[in-house]
Amino acid sequence: MRRTGRVSSPARRTALVAAGLVAALAAGPLAAPAFAAPGSSAPASSTAGSPASARDTSGPDAEALSAALAGLPDHDATAALVRVGGNGGWRGTAGVRDVRTGAPALENARFRAGSVTKVVTAAIVLQLAAEGRIDLDGTVQRYLPGLLTEDFKEPVTVRQLLDYTSGLQPGASLGDTVEAGYPHRFETLTPRQVVAASVARGPAYTPGTRQTYGNIHYTVLGLLVEKVTGDSYAHQAQVRIFRPLGMRHSSFPAAGDTRIHGPHNRGYDWIDGKLVDVTEWNMTDRFAAGDLVSTTADLERLLVGLFRGRVVPEPQLREMFTLPDVPDAHYGAALERIEINGKVVWGKGGSRPGYTAAIAATRDLSRTLVYSVNSTDAKGPGQQAAAERFAFPAFNR
Repeated sequence: MRRTGRVSSPARRTALVAAGLVAALAAGPLAAPAFAAPGSSAPASSTAGSPASARDTSGPDAEALSAALAGLPDHDATAALVRVGGNGGWRGTAGVRDVRTGAPALENARFRAGSVTKVVTAAIVLQLAAEGRIDLDGTVQRYLPGLLTEDFKEPVTVRQLLDYTSGLQPGASLGDTVEAGYPHRFETLTPRQVVAASVARGPAYTPGTRQTYGNIHYTVLGLLVEKVTGDSYAHQAQVRIFRPLGMRHSSFPAAGDTRIHGPHNRGYDWIDGKLVDVTEWNMTDRFAAGDLVSTTADLERLLVGLFRGRVVPEPQLREMFTLPDVPDAHYGAALERIEINGKVVWGKGGSRPGYTAAIAATRDLSRTLVYSVNSTDAKGPGQQAAAERFAFPAFNR
């Protein structure tokens, strides 16, 4: 399916195209190229596809998914890439690669995956546990001596970092909102600086008594991986996760690198009423909590490989699907338990300025979802809006 309204972009019309697109985004939906390709009933990792009716009740609701992509770019998103697999498959791409030119969005685009990174980090830590190099009941005080001050009178375990019950407070930041962070987007804040600021604030509560989602738990886990392996976190991710699963387009930027290398759709955010390009941004401080650059195909490989036990062996894999015994817990190790239309789904979402992404699946992989949305409010309500728009329809039957 191709929508009408493709915007041509000769050099002499570039300025007019840019002005028209931004004006249209401010006003509402703009007709733009889109493509939806129904897949086969093959496993989610398959790239094979065959035509399927939107009324076929054996697979995902193609009609609802197509409707979710219709009208992009609009005020809330400039592009979206969606992959649904399991029992039946569906893929869709809509929007623009660049609002200046109106070029159609790239299906194979690389993007900032934000906190989906935590799934990679948890997998590495659980692999090390399976190898006997990390004890999940071992403590930060043991593995990273001197990191925590004497204010931390109770031990903080590796498992408590994995399931967000460590009691650590948020660390340093160059801005808690896109607007606040934008002037500092080329500055560097190291993971050690992030953790030092957290530690200086002392514990928020006794470890293991509450669940508080946050990046700080996984920033410390990244430091733990480096200490235990004597290697960089990024290289461990390559050799333990990306290469074995064939995730050839996934990587972590070098320290201070602000770019997304390879083909990508540019990211935008509304700042002071203007649509601003926020693609280039130093994500050094996100580290093992949110620095991943990937593609929807690669994240689908991660999702399927993980759930099938190819990445983390039993019994360590059970940690990802086990909620801690604390009030109102809904996260295991990295993964969140969600109920959508009566289905129990495990997944992880993430966002960085201009980009929001998610992976999700039923435990038996009868339905899988990966999406990347170039949200214009990715660090605000836009992340939840993207989930409601693109994730819920994938699991509505």
